[in-house]
Amino acid sequence: MSENVHPIGRGFAYEDLKVGFRFRTHRRTIAESDVASFVNLTWLTEELFAVADDSQRAIKGRAVPGALVYSFAEGLLLPSMQDTGLAFLNATVEVKGPSVVGDTIHVECEVTEARLTSKGDRGLVRFANKVVNQRGETVLEYNPLRMLKRR
Repeated sequence: MSENVHPIGRGFAYEDLKVGFRFRTHRRTIAESDVASFVNLTWLTEELFAVADDSQRAIKGRAVPGALVYSFAEGLLLPSMQDTGLAFLNATVEVKGPSVVGDTIHVECEVTEARLTSKGDRGLVRFANKVVNQRGETVLEYNPLRMLKRR
């Protein structure tokens, strides 16, 4: 196959991402099985996440760990960096509100910084990411700095 054929599903290259560029991901509904699997995998056995009884809690419904919401956000973003992402360098993460089983989330992204590395053969891009639920509420924000391939 010709090298000039662009593969379907390839993520953004550095040159595609100018400051101010915005996009959003597809959606994903958080299931009870997702929380159970995450709790079992991580041993995050805090009763808030591991016990179904919410009668004494401020959050009604089965609470979802912020770490799981963040993990799903990164998974939703994978197509934007498929074959072009080189490294995740850092981020500040802020949980803005609760998520519960049954919530449907997506990620809204804006490029806030883009610069070449000192070698110039790749770029650094920082995003402002908001994880938004089906009610339009921002439940998590983070600002990853990623290293991406150039074309």
